[in-house]
Amino acid sequence: MDRRVVITGIGVIAPSALGTKLYWELLTSGRTATRRISFFDPSPFRSQVAAECDFDPEREGLSPQQIRRMDRAAQFAVVSARECLTDAGLSPRSLDPARTGVVVGSAVGCTMGLEEEYRVVSDDGRQWEVDGDYAVPHLFNYLVPSSIAAEVAWDIAAEGPVSLVSTGCTSGLDSVGRAVELIREGAADVVLSGATDAPISPITMACFDAIKATTPRVDDPPAASRPFDRSRNGFVLGEGSAMLVLEEREHALGRGAHIYAEIAGFGSRCNAFHMTGLRPDGREMAEAIRAALAEAGRNPEDVDYVNAHGSGTKQNDRHETAAFKRSLGDHAYRVPVSGIKSMIGHSLGAIGSLEIAACALALEHQVVPPTANLHEADPECDLDYVPLEAREQRLDTVLTVGSGFGGFQSAMVLCGPEKATR
Repeated sequence: MDRRVVITGIGVIAPSALGTKLYWELLTSGRTATRRISFFDPSPFRSQVAAECDFDPEREGLSPQQIRRMDRAAQFAVVSARECLTDAGLSPRSLDPARTGVVVGSAVGCTMGLEEEYRVVSDDGRQWEVDGDYAVPHLFNYLVPSSIAAEVAWDIAAEGPVSLVSTGCTSGLDSVGRAVELIREGAADVVLSGATDAPISPITMACFDAIKATTPRVDDPPAASRPFDRSRNGFVLGEGSAMLVLEEREHALGRGAHIYAEIAGFGSRCNAFHMTGLRPDGREMAEAIRAALAEAGRNPEDVDYVNAHGSGTKQNDRHETAAFKRSLGDHAYRVPVSGIKSMIGHSLGAIGSLEIAACALALEHQVVPPTANLHEADPECDLDYVPLEAREQRLDTVLTVGSGFGGFQSAMVLCGPEKATR
């Protein structure tokens, strides 16, 4: 039996947008969520801006014990998982535990918890030999990123396949790609999948400062993230989570579920070239795109919108533009392309799932989100990058892509609920 996979629920925690409705309003308005970092004093760092979530775990329904036990990234995942389950018209009681799985992506796991606890046990770095008596009892959970997936599984009583995918900045795409495989192979009927990251901490800022990947633009935070613009000079760090309810299509239709989109194809490649460098010809990303289109049974000309990785670094935007031209041919010049990191920053592993959610909502509303802060396009980035304002557009097939340190390149094709063919 051909087991097709559809999205029936969406849950989002994003900068300046807690919840899917507010998230879509933010994206289509073209507003940006970037501001000077408020979580700590950023003045020692080259980059001092980020896209932060105004998240109160107690207000979002987490218990005192959950708040004490879970790192911020895990809190994001659990809250967005609850939203997507409710959005799908499901509850833990309505699920068959043995046929329900969880696949979560994360690039840096429980970074904030680990850093804070190290500060405590080392007395803010003063003691070389740390005192474990001062550590929280759940410190081991912070060390093991799979604890995030376990928290989601416990919360919804899922007893099927549960795992965490960590492939850097493509984690949010790769986790959903893995979840699709689980449903297609018959291991589960429902999988909650997505990604989460809460990396806005001194150690993360120091790491990206060292390789000059984040923007040093501090004078005008809302304008700091500017993918494909001539004046771009690095990405803006973000945080957040998106979780999706994925279902086998007949299972969803059988219960009368609303279907946002079908995940029709997925492809992943590695450039085996450099930890942070990218070849300018975009060959590996182009190969991932071709693989995703082939699995979806779609031609390049069928693509109605491309959600770009669009990090805002010089090399990524050039590499990506070349990949679109290489994989889509002349159609690359006709299809609208946009980058939502211009509005919500780059939340590392989480961003791929946030972008999948944006693509599903674009199909739902027939609207292409804009690329904010794109005032003067780089001549080397000469495609239609939908500057500044959202655009109404007939959408049947959408492509979203991701690029991550280590050479990871991933692509996914989403189609309207009735459009995908196998």
